[in-house]
Amino acid sequence: MLSFPNAKINLGLNIVRKRADGFHDLETVFYPVTGLRDALETVHGNTGDGTLNFTHTGLEIAGDTAHNLSCKAYHLLKKDFPELPAIQMHLHKVIPMGAGLGGGSADGAFALNMLNQQFGLGLSEQQLINYALILGSDCPFFIINKACYATGRGEKLEHSSVDLSSYQLVLINPGIHVPTGWAFSQIQPTTPAHHCKAIVQQPVETWRDTLTNDFEAPVMKAYPEMQAIKEQLYQQHAVYAAMTGTGSTIYGIFSKNDVPSFNFPSHYFIYRG
Repeated sequence: MLSFPNAKINLGLNIVRKRADGFHDLETVFYPVTGLRDALETVHGNTGDGTLNFTHTGLEIAGDTAHNLSCKAYHLLKKDFPELPAIQMHLHKVIPMGAGLGGGSADGAFALNMLNQQFGLGLSEQQLINYALILGSDCPFFIINKACYATGRGEKLEHSSVDLSSYQLVLINPGIHVPTGWAFSQIQPTTPAHHCKAIVQQPVETWRDTLTNDFEAPVMKAYPEMQAIKEQLYQQHAVYAAMTGTGSTIYGIFSKNDVPSFNFPSHYFIYRG
């Protein structure tokens, strides 16, 4: 079975409180970027240990592949469904990692969906969301993979009617790694003055002064290069521009009629869709 895990952006991101379990409650609107995709394939395998053989191509995946969320998804299901057969899994990586685009989370969630379908596990959408939350806070969104207002750790999801299909989306990633733990340490949780759920129902042209990402100010202070990206997006007439997740990708929302011209270093990742 073959699928194409896609990226996401956050339309607003507010950290509301720190929980007793060490996680944070947040509010955000997740929006899928379906044109920026990895490729994930699972087929019956014949591995020596009777479980999983994982291979990958594309962007280099740092660290032990056993920590890859696609692999974790298989082993998570294997615990509850020991009859799950050995498989060969291949991931072709296109979405930049550690970029606030949710690529790894998408891979894990799509793996859960694929295995459920491929091997007839009969899991409901809510059951898949519960498994996905074990993998990571962004993962439940990708089970639904439609614009959603998210609260809790990100697992409490309700559909949002926000639609950016009449705009063009530009993503710029400078290759900076923003440590997630450090980013959270810079935040003082607070109830936002304006809730992103309501803001995104207004015209995109009104978002600039009200739709905010709590991580943006401290991250851009530490990495001025990212502030410069945002400024250039607005100079090129972005209707709205912001950082997604904890960084380091900055996105700009442009009119379909605009043809923005950038002067970024050659190593920057640029997506237009």
